[in-house]
Amino acid sequence: MIQTYSSTIRRKEMESVLTCMVDEKIGPGEMNVRLIQSAKEIMHFDGAIALRSPSIALQYALNALDLQEGSKIMLSALAPSWQIITVERLGYVPLVLDVLEENGLVPIDIVKKGMEDGGKVLIFTESMGILPTSKELFSLGIPVIEDISQSAFACYPLDSPQDSDSASEENPTQLGPRAGMCGLYSIMGMEDKDVITAGGGAMLIAPSRREWIVLKHLYEEAPSTDIMPDMNSALAFVEVKEYSKNEEIRKGLFTAFSRAVMAGRHKTYIRQEGNASTAYSFPLVLNSGFKDVKSYAQKKGIEVRQAYENSIIALRQEALSSSCLCANSLLLRCALFPLYPRLGQKDAERIVKVLASLP
Repeated sequence: MIQTYSSTIRRKEMESVLTCMVDEKIGPGEMNVRLIQSAKEIMHFDGAIALRSPSIALQYALNALDLQEGSKIMLSALAPSWQIITVERLGYVPLVLDVLEENGLVPIDIVKKGMEDGGKVLIFTESMGILPTSKELFSLGIPVIEDISQSAFACYPLDSPQDSDSASEENPTQLGPRAGMCGLYSIMGMEDKDVITAGGGAMLIAPSRREWIVLKHLYEEAPSTDIMPDMNSALAFVEVKEYSKNEEIRKGLFTAFSRAVMAGRHKTYIRQEGNASTAYSFPLVLNSGFKDVKSYAQKKGIEVRQAYENSIIALRQEALSSSCLCANSLLLRCALFPLYPRLGQKDAERIVKVLASLP
């Protein structure tokens, strides 16, 4: 059976973790610092801290914003359920927003409506590795925390060619800043199903110096139990270094899978080509029942799962289904097919055949 998810742990990752174990350097230390530096070389942020979970990272980000208790925090209905649990645990009020069916992202008009309803902060989840086509979302006058767990190292498009010296008439679609560099803070989850994995943990990133000064102060007072251990950092360090190689493989598979469904009844999300999105698995919005597709794929030896089985809408479906119609529809109809670098050619071809013949 071809599993839906795989962390793609190769020898380099194993050797990095084993070195920490042999040297008995498994708590927070040097590898934590090296992990942050490796990500900084790609993203060019001002500062970051590596923590033991995305939930802890969100707690630090909200503490850095110094919000009043009871403040309304805007969340995507398709965001992972740990977001709403953390927001409520910290004494804030979640304001869950609906999404667009064509890409699974919260659109700007719904964010503006959320602001009218009292939303003070937006946690913008870049679901399935897709970035918004414009950075206008980050100019609404409210703090934005990006969740880049599935969109790590993707790039925003430029709003205009003048924004970059490298833009030209020959290549007018030059890319802008990396995902996570437009909000006040960003969370790069590193759990087992994220683009970059540490086996558990997250990096909380401050793109600008002003936010980094605040975050650094909080970090200096943090207990060691909040900080990512070196054993996890060692795994993530290699994953960051191998990202380009792994993403090239994922994008090749994504292209093949997309072609396989072009003539069929089911559609994948609209996304920009190139580095403007990350090939996070293969979501397919179904035009038939999920159970039928799951059963068909299983008979062919392929595991298919609901793309948003661990989302806020899945956790609170009864309460949110009427106000988040598109998100509820995607919960029921969006299937996730296997797509990861460890897929061999034979398995990839089997998935292509199944995608091309889905009921």
